[in-house]
Amino acid sequence: MARKLGCLLLVLFATSTLFAANSGTISGYVKDSSGMPQMGAVVEIFTSVTTLGATVFTDERGFYSAANLLPGIYQVKVTALSFLPSLRENVTLRSGARVLVNVTVNALADSRRLLPAWRSASTDADDWHWTLRSSVNRPILRWQDDKDSNPEISAGEKPADRSLKAQVAFIAGSDAGGFGSAGDMTTAFTLQKSLFSDGVLSFNGNIGASSGDPAGVVQASYTHDFGPASRPKFTVTYRRFAAPGTDVPNSPYAAVEMNSSDSMTVGDLVELQYGAAVQSLEFTRRVTAFHPYGAIMLHLSPDLVVAYRYTTFEPNTRAAKGFDSAPADLSESGPKMALVNGEPDLERAQHQEVSASRRFGKTSVQVACYLDRIRNVVLTGAGDPSAYSDDVLPDVYSGTFSYAYNGVLNTTGARVVVERRLLDDLTATMDYSAGEAIGEDSAANWQNLARALAASRQQSVAAKFSGSISRYGTRWMASYKWTSGNTLSPVDAFNASPGQADPYLSVFIRQPLPGAAGRMDVLLDLRNLLAQGYLPVMGPDGRTVYMVQSARSLRAGLAFTF
Repeated sequence: MARKLGCLLLVLFATSTLFAANSGTISGYVKDSSGMPQMGAVVEIFTSVTTLGATVFTDERGFYSAANLLPGIYQVKVTALSFLPSLRENVTLRSGARVLVNVTVNALADSRRLLPAWRSASTDADDWHWTLRSSVNRPILRWQDDKDSNPEISAGEKPADRSLKAQVAFIAGSDAGGFGSAGDMTTAFTLQKSLFSDGVLSFNGNIGASSGDPAGVVQASYTHDFGPASRPKFTVTYRRFAAPGTDVPNSPYAAVEMNSSDSMTVGDLVELQYGAAVQSLEFTRRVTAFHPYGAIMLHLSPDLVVAYRYTTFEPNTRAAKGFDSAPADLSESGPKMALVNGEPDLERAQHQEVSASRRFGKTSVQVACYLDRIRNVVLTGAGDPSAYSDDVLPDVYSGTFSYAYNGVLNTTGARVVVERRLLDDLTATMDYSAGEAIGEDSAANWQNLARALAASRQQSVAAKFSGSISRYGTRWMASYKWTSGNTLSPVDAFNASPGQADPYLSVFIRQPLPGAAGRMDVLLDLRNLLAQGYLPVMGPDGRTVYMVQSARSLRAGLAFTF
C-alpha cells in the first residue's frame, strides 16, 4: 500500500513539474490616458469568448499578473471604476513565456478618440501637401505616403511639436504710387501653446501704422482635438483701423468677431463640418451680422467624395501662406464693409455648392456647381476719392478704398479643378470657373460710375504651381489667374478648392536662412505683380482713381521662429 502511494505521489509531482514548465504568465500595467496607474482594476483573462481563464486585480502601481496559463491565444479585458472597459485580443502565449500586455483605459470623454481616423495624425495640416480641399477649407481627399503610417506609435504618444512655439515677422511693402500697398512696416507674431494634452491655444497678431495711426489685427483661438469625432475651435478676432478722410473726425473702424466651429464623423461614410461667426463693427454706428456655415461630405469610397456646402462669407485666401503674410490693412482683413450714403454696411452673401471629388492615381478632379446671392458687393479701388464722395471707405494703410455696388448679384456657376502631383515636392493645379461677376460695361467717370457697373457672365482660368525644395527648406507658390472682361469682382468668389488663386500673376516664397541662429525665414509675397485689371475712373477734381479686382501688393520681410 505504501508502495502504491509513493508511486502516486511521484506521478503527481512529475505532472505538476511538467505543467509548471509548460505554463506561462500574462502581466502588465493598467493606466489611464494621462498615464496615471489604476489601482483595483479587474483584469479578466479569457481563453475564448465565453471561457474565463483567470481573474486578477491591479496593485497600487497598476500592475497585474496572471500565472500558470497554458499556451494558447487569450483575450485580456480590463474593467475599472468610471472608465470604459478595454479589451486586448489575440494575445499569444507560448510555453513557459511571460507576455507583457499594458492596457490604457479611457474615460467617456476620451472614447471619441477611438473612432477610425480619416488621415494620419502625423500629416501636416498645411496646404503644401497633396490635398483636395472641401468647401469649408478642410481637406476631403489627401494623399498619404506609406511613410506617414507608423503602426508602432502608440495612442498615448504625443508628436514632438506639442510644445510652446513663437514666431515674429517684420514685413515691409513697396510704395506702388497709387496702385495699392502703401509700403509701411508691419509686425506679425504668433504664439502657440499645447493645453490639456489635446488642446492648442494660439495667439496671433499683425500690427502696423501709417502717419502715426495704429492699425492691426489680433486673434486668439483655442482648438481641442477629440479625434475624428469632434474638433471644436473657438476664435476671437479684434481689428482696428483708422479711417482718415471721413466726415467724422478721428473715426476708427473697429470690429470684433467670434467664430465657433466643430466637425464630426458618422461611421466611415458621413463627415459634418459646421459653425457660425458673429461680427460686430463700429464705424460712426454699430453694425452686426451673423454668418452661419457648414458642409456635409459623403465618403463613398477612399477616392470619391460628394459634398454639399453652405456659407455666408468668402474663404480666407491666406490659409496656404500663413498668418504672418497677411497685411495689417483692410484689403484682406475681416468683414467686407463699405459706405452707402455715408453709412456703413456689410457685404451679405449666401453661397450654396454641390461638388464631387475623385482621385485617379496621382490626379484629383473636382466638379462643382454653385448658387450665389450677394447684396452690397464690396469692390476695391486704388487711390483716394474720399474728398468728393461719401460712398467710399478709404484705407490709408494700403492706399486703396472700398466701394459698394448698388445692386444684388444673383448667379449660378460651375467649376472644374484638376490637380496633378508631378513630383513628390511639386503640384500643379488648373481651375476653370464660370459665373456672373461685376464689371464696367462702359467708360466711366466718378459721376456715372454706379450706372456703368453691371453684372455679366464671365469666365476665369487659373494655373497654379506649388511645392517645396526639401534640401533648402524652401516653400513656394506661383499662380496666374485670368478673368474675361473688365471684371471688378471675382468669378466664383467662394472658391475654396485647391484651384483657389489670387487674380493675375502672384508669387509667394518662404526661404529659411542657412546658418542663422534659431530659425529665420525670408518671406516674399507678390500679388498682381504686373498691375493688371486696373480700370481708370476720372474724378471731378481731374485726378484718376482706379477700380481693380485685386490691388498690386509687393511685400517682403523676415520671420523668426522660437
